[in-house]
This record gives sequence, structure tokens and C-alpha cells, in this order.
Amino acid sequence: MTTTTTLLAERYAALIESNPKLRMRDCADQLGVTEGELVAADCGCKSIRLAVESWIDFIKELKSLGRVMVLTRNEHCVHERKGCYEEISSHNGKIGLVVGKDIDLRLFFADWAHAYAVTAQARGQEMKSIQFFDRYGNAIHKVYPKEESKMELYEELISRFSHEDQDATMLTEPAPAKKAVIPVDEERAAKFLDGWKNLKDTHDFFMLMAKNKVSRLQAMELGEGKFTRRLDNGVARTLLEQARDKEMPIMVFVGNDSAIQIHTGTVSKLVIFEDWFNVLDPDFNLHLKETGIASAWHVIKPTVDGDVNAVELYDADGEIIAQFFGARKPGIPEREDWRELTASI
Repeated sequence: MTTTTTLLAERYAALIESNPKLRMRDCADQLGVTEGELVAADCGCKSIRLAVESWIDFIKELKSLGRVMVLTRNEHCVHERKGCYEEISSHNGKIGLVVGKDIDLRLFFADWAHAYAVTAQARGQEMKSIQFFDRYGNAIHKVYPKEESKMELYEELISRFSHEDQDATMLTEPAPAKKAVIPVDEERAAKFLDGWKNLKDTHDFFMLMAKNKVSRLQAMELGEGKFTRRLDNGVARTLLEQARDKEMPIMVFVGNDSAIQIHTGTVSKLVIFEDWFNVLDPDFNLHLKETGIASAWHVIKPTVDGDVNAVELYDADGEIIAQFFGARKPGIPEREDWRELTASI
């Protein structure tokens, strides 16, 4: 361990001693480093660097672990889902698709750079996980085995992929500065809104924004009164409470630049703790930091199957925090009770 990582470990130990409930991400923020750098330096955990040549091939290896808990988060929302990796495919090795009854992921591999097997103590128990980080040291996606009977397979997987270089430093790149948002002139706005009106599939919306150089938040603002409606920032609480009361299956999307994780199903146990609003169900947990929500929107997108309604949350930087949809499959019109709910809030 180098002098730098030794000092980092000492600073981490002092921070945890003064505030033992701090999570790794919060510790990293306070210490001025990335979460990946803390993990690599063995701060509060035992970590093993993994050698991964193909991200999609490694993801396919996770099917052998059986039932797991997967975690994907951004600054203001954490999405945890239990289940098994089922159908796994990729597009040119650049985009990964995991589809199953419980685990539903979209993985964008451009910035994936590091993988570690991590053993840490949590609530008096030893927790093992596989954690993925981008080239900047940010956590992308984490996988926690849940079946004791599969732990031998987990250990075999870690042994097989263990990197020959176990240096305690993580080589990271400086995170790029956020691109300045370009104001949208009238001509570009008109083209964008005309394209929105003629959408056939919700998945085409991203390409429409890119083609017209419109950010997500700009899209919300340009569409206001036509395709979007500004909502109260506390709308997620109302939405989830009504979905719970109606036992309505919904879809909850949470992601970061490199991964999106989706829950499809009902929600039941809703709990408020400080400034976090939580779903604490047996197979699905959501932790939403409501103070991080700077704007909320009701969004309508036309499709060949009829309009699709969503509620979207954004932070102060215009980054999307979470999206909520009614549970639906392609080729099937949206649930009428979901349409009524989004129209009423």
C-alpha cells in the first residue's frame, strides 16, 4: 500500500470513528475522493481487484449466483431489487440488456473501467458483493449474493477473475466538466416539438433530443403546456401512496450515466426517514432523497399504442433522478388507471 493510500485509510478510519453510520459514498464525498478509490484502498472493507476483458461476458457469469440483490443509484436515489439474472444480451458489446421477471437493467459500457469483489461489515454481518466503477471512480452497479448455497460459486468466480495486480490504488481520470446547456432557438424548438408530436415509440425520444441538441430539462420546459406539466416536488410521495392504495403495478426507473435499473410491480411498505422517502418491500427497496428534487414533471409521449404517461424527477443540475410509469409491455396500450392517476396529481 502506498503512502497516499495509507493516509487515505487513516483519514477514513478517523471519519468513521466520529460518524460510524456514514455510508461509503458519503465518506468519499467528505474525504474528497471517489467511492472507487476508497474501495481500492480497502477502507472499511476487504477488496479484490477483478480482471474483466468483456463486461457483457462477465455479467453473464452472474447468472450462476442465483438470487442476488442488485443496486444502482445516483446522487439522490437508490434502487435495490432482488431476483436472478435471466436473459442477457448486448449490442456490439457497448450496451448490455438484462431482462427478467425481477432484474431489469440497461447497461452502457463506454465508461466502465473497474470491478472489485468487496467484503464489508454491515449491521454486524459480513456482506459480500461485486461492485463496478467507471473510469472516474464512480460506483455504477453493485451485486450482492443472497443464497448461502451459491457462495462457493461466488468464491470460485472471484478466484477465477482475480487480477494479478492487487495494488491498493485505483487509476482514475478527472471527471469531465458538464457540458454547458445550449439555448434553444425558435426554429430548433419548433422542429423538436414537431418530432415529439410524431413520436411512434418512447425509446425514440432520446434520439429526438440528441438530434435537436436539447437537454432533458430543456425538453420538459419546451413541452410545457403541450406534452408536459410541472408538478409539486413532493409528487413522488403522493404517486407511490396512491399506487400502493390501488395495488397498481408500476415501473420505477433509476440510473446513472452507465446503468439504469427498473422495478416492475406493486409497492407496499412506504417509510419516511429524515429527508429520505423509502419503499421497503421484501424484493424492492427505493430510497429517494426528496431534498434533492428541484423539479418534477408529468410527461406525455405519443406512441403507436397510444399516449404513454410518466412522472419524472430532476435535480438542480437538470439531471434525471427517477422516472415512474404504469406497468406495461410494448404493443399493449397503457393502463387506464395509471393514466387517471397521472392526470389527477
